[in-house]
Amino acid sequence: MQPQQLNILLGFFKALADNSRLKIIGILANEECSVEELAVQMQLNEPTISHHLTKLKQVNLVTMRSDGNSYLYQLDNDALQSISKEIFTPDKIASLIEDMGTEDWESKVLKNYIEEDRCNQNSVQRLKEIPASRKKRLVILKWLVNQFEVGINYPERLVNEILKRYHPDCATLRRELIGYQLMQRENGVYWRMTQV
Repeated sequence: MQPQQLNILLGFFKALADNSRLKIIGILANEECSVEELAVQMQLNEPTISHHLTKLKQVNLVTMRSDGNSYLYQLDNDALQSISKEIFTPDKIASLIEDMGTEDWESKVLKNYIEEDRCNQNSVQRLKEIPASRKKRLVILKWLVNQFEVGINYPERLVNEILKRYHPDCATLRRELIGYQLMQRENGVYWRMTQV
């Protein structure tokens, strides 16, 4: 989700995070009302109603039109439908998780599964174990595939050598890199996919 869309979403929920504003939206969904009419229906004073309407106008949920000496407000159905189509889709909502904290979570997974090999004088990082969770395994495989350069063809023997630096079960890691489409294989030659 783009930062601008996230701000719209946050503003939308902040505006609706008030019982009185929700009631105002409900009233305005059925009919146009002036501040005075809303104040009577809601049993609130007019400045309070004006304050709530200002908050709702900021997120384009209500429209206002002049009617003589007063203003009439109503729910902006077009704006509501637009927000629904652009932001309240399953893909957009799911992308919130990707945007928030994914890097932190991946760093935690790497920290939990990778350790420094103190026996090796070059201080190589080693994989403690291959995660059983598919999601965690993908994080580890993305880290491992970065040990291979894009545009280089690797014979299987060299792939095994590189993978054994990080974990003894190179056959499983090799299969997983292919299975998750991080690498490709043809006639015993492997290469890294460009998109990871």
